[in-house]
Parts: sequence; C-alpha cells; structure tokens
Amino acid sequence: MKIGAVMMKGLMRGLSALPLDFHYACSGLMAWFLRDVMHYRRDVVTVNIARSFPDRKYRELKRISRGFYRHLGEILAETVWFGGCRNPERLRKKRLVEYSNIGVLEDAFAHSPGVVVLESHSGNWELTGGCLCYDYRPVEERKEMIGTEDVVVVYKPLRSKTWDEVMRVNRCAPVLRYGYKGYISSGEILRYALEHRDSKKVYVFPTDQCPYKGAFSDDTVTFMHQPTKTMLGGASLAHKFGYSVLFLSMMPESRGHYKCSFVPICDDAGSMTPHEIMQRYYDLLQADLEKCPENYLWSHKRWKR
Repeated sequence: MKIGAVMMKGLMRGLSALPLDFHYACSGLMAWFLRDVMHYRRDVVTVNIARSFPDRKYRELKRISRGFYRHLGEILAETVWFGGCRNPERLRKKRLVEYSNIGVLEDAFAHSPGVVVLESHSGNWELTGGCLCYDYRPVEERKEMIGTEDVVVVYKPLRSKTWDEVMRVNRCAPVLRYGYKGYISSGEILRYALEHRDSKKVYVFPTDQCPYKGAFSDDTVTFMHQPTKTMLGGASLAHKFGYSVLFLSMMPESRGHYKCSFVPICDDAGSMTPHEIMQRYYDLLQADLEKCPENYLWSHKRWKR
C-alpha cells in the first residue's frame, strides 16, 4: 500500500503541474470514454435521472445524462489539477471557486457554539479541502477570522487504503503547508466533537450518501419525488450541541468557476429534530438540481432497492 500510494502521489503531482485548461481539454475525451466506451454506470445514471425528473421528456433526460458525463469529466480534471495547488495563490489566481455570501457563515460562527455545514455531491465536492482559500476579500474586511484549526471536513474512507491516502492528501493540498489536519472520518467524528466541544468548530458534512452498513441512525425523507433513506450524523451532531446549520450550494456559473453560497437552515439545531433538518436540506438540494440537473453525481447508487 505504501509503495503504491507513493507512486500514485508522484503521478498525480506531475499531472497536476499542467495548466487547468490542459486538463479541461482532456475532460471531454474522458467524458466520452466513460459514457460511450466503458458505459460507466450508464443504467444507474439513466434510472436515477428518469425517476428524479418524472415530468421531463426522453430528449431532455438524455440531455441531462450527457451533461452529467461532461460534468464528471470536468470534476476529474479539476481534482487532478487541484492537487498541485500546494501554493494557495495558484488556486486563488484561478478563482475556480468563489463564495457569494461568506458573511452568512461568519455570522453563524460568531453567534453559535459551532456550525454544521451540510454539502452534497453537487458542484465539485473534491474541492472542499480548499474552502479556506475561497475568500478573496482583504483581511481587514473580514468580520470573523476562521482559521485552519477551526474547520473540520468529515469524510467516509475509501475501501482502497492506497487511494484513500492519495485522495486525502490531494483534497487538502492547498492548506497542507499550514499543517491542516482537519479531515476526520465519519466513524470518528462524534468522539472528536465530544473531545473538542469547548472549541468552536465548523463541521463540513457531505451528507447525501445512501446510509452505509454500520450507520448508527438513518431516516426517510422525500427527495427528488421519491422516498429517500438518509443518514442523520451531521444533523444529530448539530441537534445535540445546539449548533447552527447551513446548506452549502455549489453551482457552476461557467467552466472553471463555481459559485458557493450558504443558506441558513436553523440558528439552533436544538429547536428542530434531525429529521426536520435533513428534510429542509434535501428540499434546498432539490431546488438546486431543478435549476441545474446535470450538476450532481447521478452515477451514485443513491436509491438502493
């Protein structure tokens, strides 16, 4: 595992040094290969989209499917390039991601004992590790300084230990130089939160996965016109400690530019049940997908039968 991880890190590092435009030029070929040669999860994509947009005609569903594969190719291109941003200035100069209302997060951080940010597999979730680099305002204009030690990103470890190590480093490349160690596995997050309950944190939860084996709690909500099993980890954590909860929307404005915005779900999660929090989260996510259907990981087996 160790030798394989070192080799893959070296390969990724070399590829990431190439310009982002080069990677985008290759992304179309990658999308074609995944869609038309490998037929990568094509049946899953087709069924997920058809069930999620029951009123759309076949031609529109096919357009969404093709758009998804194009977007998937771009995600791969951006993820590889992102790993080479060991100097945050390279990332800032490109402005791949930009916040539209960072003040919402700052206000929640200032007035709450902690903040839970619920995100999804829309936009490019692999860029979350650079979240501290996407505020382009001068320091003197910032209401609240949120540092590397204040942000914790929750993740589910990959089955392959080699790829888990490679992607863990790649995901937080821009802030490695600051000693960032804020990626915590989902199985360890409750213990971590209890140990750091006296330290104000921002917990970022990717939370639209289908509950996996061993999940200590799950629930059923309505999402994309169908009953949907969901995990309650992030919502339960926020409810337990009375944290603020925000939804993170990540919408593509153009190739090479995502606009992120924070939507408040509640100021004190103790006033809502975890189920109510998650239903509100999925309502907000569905609204985003109605606007930009291809901007989602439709190849994920979200609705297991």
